[in-house]
Amino acid sequence: MSLLVPLYVHPAEDPDAWRLLTSAADRIYGVVLNTANGPGTSPDPAFVSAARALRAAGTRVLGYVDLDYGVRPDDAVLRDIDRHREWYGTDGCFFDQVPADRSALPGCRRLVRAARQRGAATVVLNHGVHPAPGYARIADLLVTFEGPWTVYLSSFTLPRWTARHPPERFCHLVYGVPPALARVAEKAATERGAAVSCAVADTLPNPWLAPPPVLLEESA
Repeated sequence: MSLLVPLYVHPAEDPDAWRLLTSAADRIYGVVLNTANGPGTSPDPAFVSAARALRAAGTRVLGYVDLDYGVRPDDAVLRDIDRHREWYGTDGCFFDQVPADRSALPGCRRLVRAARQRGAATVVLNHGVHPAPGYARIADLLVTFEGPWTVYLSSFTLPRWTARHPPERFCHLVYGVPPALARVAEKAATERGAAVSCAVADTLPNPWLAPPPVLLEESA
């Protein structure tokens, strides 16, 4: 089981959290870098240092890019990709709020292709739900669940098309998980066909303010 870790807290606010991720490279698929719902309007030196330390440790750094479910203009998306790459040396992109329907696939494919042309070695699409099957052909990893633990337990379903792809292509992001059940959440993701996951205790509006409890346990 690998961890995809969105850590949406400033390195100056919680330097220990960022140091923990730097020391856990062998457990982490990637860390999502999100300075200001994207790269911001100018480089942030604290995030520059954090990204450099992660890359030096062998951890993949993914720049956060909001697609706003296909509403956001392409030029704004591409500008974010370029800034992440130029300012923070990101290894790839974490596209958030990605549309899931088949009709939006051509536009998403175009943006993924542009990201790869700009040097993105890894592209993650966060639909938060299972999308149309064609999306699996354009990305390295699909986030097919993002939501609260209670919903994950009660209403998760696995479409048959997912069996055509290995578990390493799927990720589940679960929040509101009691810390004592963090290992249970990891096991649940594996049983539901995802080899990548992240389970955290916090809830909305921003669940991703701290590393997953399993990393804290392993570092103790």
